[in-house]
Amino acid sequence: MKVEQLYKRKGDSILSKIGNTPLIKLETIPTGEVDPGVELFAKAEWFNPGGSVKDRPALNMILEGERNGGLNRDKIIIDATSGNTGIAYAMIGAALGYRVKLALPENASVERKRILQVFGVDLIFTDPLEGTDGAQSFVKNIVAETPHQYFYPDQYNNPANWQAHYKTTAVEIFEQTGGRVTHFVAGLGTTGTFVGIARRLKELNPGIQCISFQPDSPLHGLEGLKHLATALVPGIYDAKLADENLEISTEEAHLMSKRLAKEEGLLVGPSSAAAMVASMRVAQSLHEGTIVTIFADDGTRYLSEKFWDS
Repeated sequence: MKVEQLYKRKGDSILSKIGNTPLIKLETIPTGEVDPGVELFAKAEWFNPGGSVKDRPALNMILEGERNGGLNRDKIIIDATSGNTGIAYAMIGAALGYRVKLALPENASVERKRILQVFGVDLIFTDPLEGTDGAQSFVKNIVAETPHQYFYPDQYNNPANWQAHYKTTAVEIFEQTGGRVTHFVAGLGTTGTFVGIARRLKELNPGIQCISFQPDSPLHGLEGLKHLATALVPGIYDAKLADENLEISTEEAHLMSKRLAKEEGLLVGPSSAAAMVASMRVAQSLHEGTIVTIFADDGTRYLSEKFWDS
């Protein structure tokens, strides 16, 4: 099912452009480091109109809210976010005429904060040491006090999150590789991307290996990803779907961000670079196969980060 089939409104809305993102082959970095029989591809999710993979679940959660009556014109969309889902809510809310209020850790990148402000979001900055867990607690308290004012999608616990990827992203990957995909690699944040895609790919071909990754410590610099051992585990997470779990350091991801820019011509964010690090680990263990990963967003939302200068 394509995103435009999920989105039923008439016309050529910006929201109809969500999904159907390109699949890019990684050519230079794998050469000499990976067996020639192994191919690496990445879904370039910054081609979504909101600039990230989060456009897909945000749209599906909002549409589901409309369908079940939880969202109407009198309510404000509210959620906790590390940035990208918030930007997706903001873009979709502006397109559909909904107000948006978001709790965001204070240490989110300057660029993400600025984008949200431009969209007119009511922003609440929360304790950076508590990450998105603290932002979630803050939102839950607000909603508990005045539930009638808000529509709370709760991206960490809403099945419509992973279902967006089950219905769209996974099918795109399978079709774009002509069914040749043998390994799927994705990071864990809300876990919706990994859960939805892995669940559907295993239905299409039970032999596909699905590998998840996360930061290697609770104190990390990979926005959007969670160190699950020390964080609130999202209710939508299904650990049984992972054939393997990898841990990636912030330093590895930062180095790979610069390599991808200089060697592949791809300016991507740290979580996308971490996906490349994880995919290379998988690739180096194989003699043949087709690996697909997710590049969640591009690097323009992180250009104020100091690692680019080191």
